[in-house]
This record gives sequence, structure tokens and C-alpha cells, in this order.
Amino acid sequence: VLVICGILTGFATFLVLTGLSPVSPTEDVVRWLLRVNLVMFVLMFLLVAYQLIMLLLNFRRGISGAGLHLRMIALFSCVAVVPAVLVAVFATVTLNRGLDNWFSQSTQSIVNTASAVAEAYLENANQATKSDLANIAADLSQQSLLFRENRPIFVRRVARHAAIRNLAAAFVFNPTTKRVEVSATANDRITFITPPPEVMAQAEKGELVLIPPSRGSNLIRAVMKLQDFPNEYLYVYRLVSPTVLQQLQATREAKASYDKLLSQRLGIQATYGAVFASLALVFLLAAIWLGLRFSNRLVEPIVRLLNAARQVAQGNLGAKVATAEGPGDLMTLSNTFNMMTDQIKLHRDELIKTNEQLDERRRFTEAMLAGVSAGVIGIDPQHNISIVNRSAATLLNKKESELIGQPLAAAVPEFAKLLQLAVSRPSGWAEGQVDVRGSSGGDVMFLVRITTEISDDAEHGYVVTFDDITSLVSAQRTSAWADVARRIAHEIKNPLTPIQLSAERLKRKYAKQIQNDRDVFEQCTETIIRQVGDLGRIVDEFSSFARMPKAALEMNDLCDTVRDATVLQRVASADIDIEVATPDQEILFDFDRRLVTQAITNLVKNARESIEARTGSQAKVRGRIAVKCGIDEAIPFVHVEDNGIGLPKENRHRLAEPYITTREKGTGLGLAIVKRIMEEHGGSLVLADAESDHGASVRLRFEQSRAENLNKKVVEVQRG
Repeated sequence: VLVICGILTGFATFLVLTGLSPVSPTEDVVRWLLRVNLVMFVLMFLLVAYQLIMLLLNFRRGISGAGLHLRMIALFSCVAVVPAVLVAVFATVTLNRGLDNWFSQSTQSIVNTASAVAEAYLENANQATKSDLANIAADLSQQSLLFRENRPIFVRRVARHAAIRNLAAAFVFNPTTKRVEVSATANDRITFITPPPEVMAQAEKGELVLIPPSRGSNLIRAVMKLQDFPNEYLYVYRLVSPTVLQQLQATREAKASYDKLLSQRLGIQATYGAVFASLALVFLLAAIWLGLRFSNRLVEPIVRLLNAARQVAQGNLGAKVATAEGPGDLMTLSNTFNMMTDQIKLHRDELIKTNEQLDERRRFTEAMLAGVSAGVIGIDPQHNISIVNRSAATLLNKKESELIGQPLAAAVPEFAKLLQLAVSRPSGWAEGQVDVRGSSGGDVMFLVRITTEISDDAEHGYVVTFDDITSLVSAQRTSAWADVARRIAHEIKNPLTPIQLSAERLKRKYAKQIQNDRDVFEQCTETIIRQVGDLGRIVDEFSSFARMPKAALEMNDLCDTVRDATVLQRVASADIDIEVATPDQEILFDFDRRLVTQAITNLVKNARESIEARTGSQAKVRGRIAVKCGIDEAIPFVHVEDNGIGLPKENRHRLAEPYITTREKGTGLGLAIVKRIMEEHGGSLVLADAESDHGASVRLRFEQSRAENLNKKVVEVQRG
């Protein structure tokens, strides 16, 4: 209603002002039209402003469609501006033609010409004064020496310039000292008038400054700074005819009166202009409001589409667009959008279901791989590692991040040959035993199998499965050697006793009867008896290894056992320092004292033989064996360290297997027996290098006898 009223009021105003209505456009009528149009403009402005403010707030909040609203309104506003400009031009032409009858152009020309003539006379006097001042200053600037040495002649020169140019006065003064150095006046009534400060400020910059006549005065003044003078300025007066100034003043007053009359025309023009401006603004606001209404109807379905699309982007595939009445294309677009969301939701549900199945299979596969003790490595077609289970990382003693994405040949180079063998075979299958260097320096034996997926593609991945069979192989060897030792002991021990008895009988019965080569006879019989004894001791070792008794676990003190086991060794090895370090507290737990004593004795014996093998070539080296017992992380241990020849780097892990030795003499059963004893106690045997430059370090760890099986005093023992 408001917009329609505004448009009707605008048309009514247009008809009145153009004379197309019975109402005459008098001053009162025009003012009433102005008030009505202003009221309509204010009301419509408030209406449109409210809607625009709400629209801007929606735009800043990012509400859909707000930007399109603003563009539509801008378009309608531009369309409305063109009629407004045309109306303004029409109003200007109409007003000018209507007011020309009141103010004649010839009258304006006469008044303006008279004023221009008077102003031209005054301007001519000003220009003459400036020209005279410039010429005088140019001449005097070259007379600075005359000014200093012959002041009277310089004064006459200034007076001559003033007289020739009909100047009322000419002065040369110094503003700093406030002294007038030279004064040349037409009569004695003319006095020096100090120039204003702003004039002196301009003159100080080298400018020629003109001071026009003030009200009630006919004097034109000009000042300029003299060049090549310390601080002197040239200051001249010119008198203008008082009659001319009076005529000029009269002309100005007449012009002011005429302008006052002309101002009434401007007021009328302003009134008409305000009416036309308010009319144009009313039409402009009406266009903006119509743009708002039209854009609302046009943008509303688009906004619904945007909101629905945003919901779909946020994951709500059930969002629908209400197909309200609107343009046919937009309704078709809404229906198509709803069909699209239905299809997307259907496919999304199928993908989610499939993904859940894949996820369940993946979790099952990961759980299965995590629970498998064997290592599993997935290899992509480029032979890079794509998946690693926990057991594989543990067996290889590497982190998953060190394996994933790396080529198999770089991550585990020991598996590379077997992978190349599998790649070269049509079946893609290969199996073999691979030795991998462990973190402790020893080799770990893996049984490795490589298989590939059944696929017709030229490129396909591989699966590497491997397991640590080091202990299994060692146990198989130990079991085999135990069986061999049992057979050897059985086959050799039976004839040893008759051989020894026969040799001793030959020695007793025939030693005195043999006269020739008696020494040879005794030497041979002694050799037989000695070698039979050596064979007997070897057979005893075989029997001891083959028939290792089961450990009888009883509560014993480990410290006391270590001291007892090293007493005889310390007495028998006077040339070797055997140091025994035990804590003051007891270390009580369940173990077989006899077997542990045998294990410690074997370790000390091996250490002594290692030292003897080294000092054979280095007699100056004093042998040292350090035996220590204690608790490390709640685990009892016995540590034996020597400065002998040490342990080899290669195949160190096999030194505890039967008949593996690094010395020329010996059966290699010493460490094997110690390992068997530790296995009976649920412990372990650890071989390492001594902390010094040479020597070996052997540690017995009783893992199954942790702190819960120890007495409370042991907890107070210092670790290490």
C-alpha cells in the first residue's frame, strides 16, 4: 500500500508541475507537494532500509541467497536511476524556461559587464603596481654596493624610480631591525605602513606580494625582497582615483542587489529541484522494493536448493527440497535434486554396508595376524612392504615404521634372494632357511615361505611368512647329539675296562721279563692306560650330557653356592686371579644346588682354559676371572667374566650346542651342559664380550625365580 501511494503521489506531482492538471503550480502548492513527497520518501526509506539491513545481516551470517538478493536489488536500482536522471534533466529545462521570463538575459549581461569593467580597472592598477615593483627591484638588486657605500645616491635613485612610475611612495626597509633604510614619498603626509606578517612571510620566500586597497582606502601596496641585499625589502605605494573606487563600490552594491533578486530564483529552483529529487527518490525506493519482492520470489526456491545442498554436504542425504510454486525450471531442478539425493543415499548405504563388511574382515585379519606367532609381511607388486604384523616386527627387532613402505631388499636383505626365486617361478612360491643377524650380534635362523595371490594380472603382490626356528634347530641338534652321545658311551665304555685291565696286567707280568726295549714297552703300556683314562673321561662327559638328571628344586642360597663352586678352582689355579663378589644378603630361591654348582664349575673351567690359550703367547698377561652373583630387575644371576681369548663373532649362538668348540682340545659339551642345566631351571644362558678389550662374559639368568620367590632381604641388595 505504501509503495502504491508513493508512486501515485509522484505521478500527481509530475502532472501539477508540468501544468497537465487543473491545479496551478504556485509556491504554496509546490511546498505542499514537497512535504507530501518527503513524507512518502521517509516512510518508504524506512521500509526499504529495514529490509536491506536484515538482508545485509543475513549476508554477513552466510545465509543462503543473501548475495543473490543484493545483486538483484543492485540491478533494479541501476534500472531505476536512468528514469530519475531523465526526470532531473526534464525538470532543469522546465525550470529554466519558466524563470527566464522573470530574469532577462540582457539585464544580467549589463550588470555583469559594469562590474567587470570596474574590476578590470582595479586589476590593471594592481598589475601596473606589480610590474613597477618588479622593475625597480631588478635595478636596485644590482646596487647593493651603492647601498652600503653611498647611501644618498642610492636614495636619489629610488626617488627617481618612484617619480618616473608615478608611485606615491617607495621604501627600502629591514623587518629584522624594523628600520626604514630608504624613504621616497610624494609628500610628507604619506607615512610608512608596516606590511602584515602573512605578507612578509610570503615575501621572505622571494615572492612579489600585492596588498589590494582596503575598504575606505585608495592605496595599493606591494612588497618584494631585494636580491643580493642582507635582509632589505622594497615596498611601494600607488594611489587609485577615489571616484573610480566609488564607482566600483556602487557597481558592487548594484551587483549584490541583483544577486539578491536572483537568489529568489535559486530558491524557486531549489524548491522545484527538491520536489523532483523527492519524486525521483520515491520512484527509486519503489523500484528497490519491487526488486526485493521479485528477488524474494525468485531466490526462495534457489535458497531451498542451497540449504538442501549444504545439508547433503554435511552428510544428511535425506534432505529434500520442497517443490513449492515457482518458475517451471526451478521446480524441475528441485524434483531432479530430490531424485539425486535418493540415488546418492541408496549408493551411500550400499557403500557403508560394503565398507562395514570390509572393515570386519580387516579387523579379523589384523586380529588373526596379531595373534599369529609367525611373522607375516605383505609385499606389493613393486616389492615394497605394505603390511607387517606385530610378530614380524618383534622377530626382526624393528619398528613397523622402519619397514612399511621400504623395499624388502633394503629392509630385510636376507630375504631378497628367496623373493627373487619366488618371482622367477610361475607358481610364485619359494621356501628356505635364512640366517638373519640379530641385535645381539648372533644369527637367528628363520624358516621363510613366500607365496603370491592367484591372479591373471601381470603385477601382483606377495606374502612372506617366517618363524624363528633357532631354538627348534638347536633343540633338534641337542636331542640328536644326546642320542649319539648315549650310543657312543654305550659302545665305547664296554671295551675300555678290558683294555685298561689288559694293559695293566701286561705291565705287571711282563715288565720284568722283557730285557730288550723295556723302555718302549713301558711307554706303550703307559700310553694305553693314559689314553684309556682319557677315553673314559670323555665317555663320562657323554654319559653326563646324554643322561642329564632332572633338577631337584630346593630352597638354597645362590651366594653360598657360588662361593663353594669356586673354592677348588681358586686353589687349583694359583697363576690366575679368581675374584668372587657376592652381596652380604642371602639370595634364596628354589634351585638344584648340585647342578648349579656344576654349571658354575664348567664356566670357570672354560674361562681358565681361555686364559691359558691367550697367555700361551703372551706370558706377561696375568689371568683374571671375575665371578659375581646378584639380582638384576628382580632376576637372580651369576656372571663370569675373564680376560682370555674371548668368544667368536660368527655363530656365537651355536657355542651352546653339543660338540661346538673353538679350542683344539675338548668335546664342546661344557656350555651345552650349562645350557641344559639352565633350561631345567627355566633360565637362560647369555654369551657376550667382556667389558675390557679382550675376554668373554657369560651370564646365567634364573628368570622363573623372580622377586616373588625370593626372601625379603634380597630386595635390599644393590642391583648389578
